Amino acid sequence: MTTPPRVRRNNASSGPVVLDDLSKQIIEQLQSDGRMPYAAIGKAVGLSEAAVRQRVQRLQDSGVMQIVAVTDPLTLGFPRQAMIGVNCEGDLESVADELSAIEEIDYVVLTAGSFDVIVEVVCEGDGHLLEILSKIRAIPAVRATESFVYLKLRKQSYSWGTR
Repeated sequence: MTTPPRVRRNNASSGPVVLDDLSKQIIEQLQSDGRMPYAAIGKAVGLSEAAVRQRVQRLQDSGVMQIVAVTDPLTLGFPRQAMIGVNCEGDLESVADELSAIEEIDYVVLTAGSFDVIVEVVCEGDGHLLEILSKIRAIPAVRATESFVYLKLRKQSYSWGTR
């Protein structure tokens, strides 16, 4: 019999998820190698392959993690990447929803500071970036944008662990 992962939310429905040590260890194994076989993970954390498979499925179903292929945009024909700061008025949540609906935007975060929302885009070139900026600026609550074009990516990591 396997032990189910202990995944529970704190009192606030949007609060952090609390994981048991075995689930944290599984996540850390997958962060180091997302293609690691469940049997190898089981050996590393002291569970059967079936138990690891169940825990991984529950972690995915609960939204704690996803296993994806991370690509290099430059090698796939997307030479222009940018972070765009957006200043808005009115309901920020609705602006974030509208920005999230734009296909080319792959990262949307509400912020405190100089910008209300920051988005990240991966583009086919400068003309494509201009098209995306036009879509963003067409949202009625958007007052201003500022683009930060990436010149060179020095570090991209998804291995912050589970603490």
